[in-house]
Amino acid sequence: MAPITASRALSASGYVSADARARVLRAAAELNYVPNMLANSLRSNRTQTLAFVVSDISNPFWTTVARGIEDEASRCGFTVIYGNTDAGEAKQSQYISMLLRRRVDGVLLVPASSSADSVCALQAQDVKVVVLDHVLQDVNVDVVRGASCEGARSLVSHLIDLGHRRIALLNGPAELFTAQQRALGYCDALHAAHIPVDECLMLYGSYTVESGAALTEHILQLQPPPTAIFGANNFLSAGALRTLYRHGLRVPADMSLTSFDDLPFEYLLNPFLTVVKQPAYELGSTAGRLLLQRIVHPDNSTPQEIVLPTEMVIRTSTAPPSSNLHGK
Repeated sequence: MAPITASRALSASGYVSADARARVLRAAAELNYVPNMLANSLRSNRTQTLAFVVSDISNPFWTTVARGIEDEASRCGFTVIYGNTDAGEAKQSQYISMLLRRRVDGVLLVPASSSADSVCALQAQDVKVVVLDHVLQDVNVDVVRGASCEGARSLVSHLIDLGHRRIALLNGPAELFTAQQRALGYCDALHAAHIPVDECLMLYGSYTVESGAALTEHILQLQPPPTAIFGANNFLSAGALRTLYRHGLRVPADMSLTSFDDLPFEYLLNPFLTVVKQPAYELGSTAGRLLLQRIVHPDNSTPQEIVLPTEMVIRTSTAPPSSNLHGK
């Protein structure tokens, strides 16, 4: 049998008779033949590989996003590799260099900072990029994100409707788009209710449990202390919950607590947190689908910014300040 016939049968490309295809596949199975994907990628100029570079894959929000990406990629015959930057720009740059050497076809990036350098480095090598949950300045790139400002506004408005006037914001790094948008929504809700913004109640750290715990220690020293806390992501709220429990404070009797993004089940047993949820799986699948479209059907169309709506879920971690030990 001619080599070209065997090649066509194994790659399912070109005409091969049913009998010849069956004989080739039977022989391949008997010999435990494994196709050389590197050789295939050199011929097709594709590796059928995507990368998801994220700040903290242990966060259940990003784990769910990753599943949406992987399911979409798998349907199109692509695999996904992951890089965890720990929200560090140097580590992100290392991953981008490695991905360029591996010749991935596309990258889904959760930026570690407001810098567009990594996106520019990928685009300079004609690697397709979709940015998740951030907007970067001075670069044209596809973006898929949640409605951070609107979600934060609705959550803080809920606290105001309950009667809270001193609401603490525990936020991520001030230079990140998500932190800026959630601070904007927080301020918008206060302004709409004619409540002055108190800068002492707006604290910035990192999107981690440890940061949430430390920031909550600080706000508990304020006089008067807040009656409610808005955690700008789930890990910040988890850290706040840890500190409140350590001080013997009850939620919501002593402090109402809310979160942007939901928490894993073990955090929700008592109490159930009132949250604004982003559609994490849909965010991942939408970003993956957009990236695959750019790879399979490249064109020069204007980059898209797709904003997915949030949903507020009211549970039992919020109550009027009259039931709060600090309420006046």
